[in-house]
Amino acid sequence: MSRSTLQRSRLLTQIGFFVLFTVTPVFDLLRYDLVAGHAWFLTFEWRIGLDDFLAGRISPLAAAGQIALTVFLPLLAAAALVIGVAWKWGRLYCGWLCPHFSVVETINRLMLRATGKHSLWDKRTTAPWEPDGTPAVRDARYWLAVVPAALGFAFAWAVVFLTYLMPPFQVYGDLLSLSLPHNEVIFIAAATTVIAAEFLFARHLFCRYACAVGIFQSIAWMGNKKAMVVGFDRERINSCADCVGGRTSACDAVCPMRLKPRNVKRWMFACTQCGQCVDACATVNRDKPQGPLLRWVSGEAAKQNEAGFNATTLRRLQQLGASADEETRGKA
Repeated sequence: MSRSTLQRSRLLTQIGFFVLFTVTPVFDLLRYDLVAGHAWFLTFEWRIGLDDFLAGRISPLAAAGQIALTVFLPLLAAAALVIGVAWKWGRLYCGWLCPHFSVVETINRLMLRATGKHSLWDKRTTAPWEPDGTPAVRDARYWLAVVPAALGFAFAWAVVFLTYLMPPFQVYGDLLSLSLPHNEVIFIAAATTVIAAEFLFARHLFCRYACAVGIFQSIAWMGNKKAMVVGFDRERINSCADCVGGRTSACDAVCPMRLKPRNVKRWMFACTQCGQCVDACATVNRDKPQGPLLRWVSGEAAKQNEAGFNATTLRRLQQLGASADEETRGKA
């Protein structure tokens, strides 16, 4: 299935931010240097004023003011920007920029081909069809790509994390010459092991339950009833029975966070606004005059979408889910 314009744009922003995440310490855009004993920001030394205080050149009050100005104020400004965006549009940082989530999606796609599931913890496999009805690749040999991808990304992350703390050119030079100091070898080995385990076993679980940046965005988003959200046309709920020939729910199958996109907003707490469910629904319903059942809504439409979810809708969704499960098992 070809990517939509939205997904191509999102992929480009993810790649761009991943590259930025990697080269930021190389160009001293933002890092803390343990060797130099100070941070760097946009190629300039970033000191918080403790050196002057310890040398007796400034008072404790002046040192506190400098720390507030150079540390807390920038952090609060960055947090306010992220939370403000999330309040209005949801977890856009997660779905469009976060380098961790781009790895999550990459490994999800490989694991889906290897096992028919996005995650080892999924209870059932997805049906082997794309939203456009074409057969989806399912081949256990893709495990030969899943494990190396997880290890490769984990090793890359470990090295990049180290360059945020040590001089980057020193780290890369020692790595190329195979002469890394003992402590750096231990750091990279330990970090690679932990991150690889997370990539293999707990990718989206980390995003849903452990990432503070994601959780605070979700809290801000949930606080705004008119924020942008994936809306569901519940008047046409019976049309979901025909989704990909009744064999599966395309929107459920593509969600990288393993959510149910047709559910009410409060059950979509961890939605990253990636839009894959919206694209899948549009593909399935591309030939129908009424169009897709899922769409982006905001303002009053978002508020009404939340209010329109009731027990009858929930029961019908559960019935459709059970029917899809039976159909999938019968086709397997």
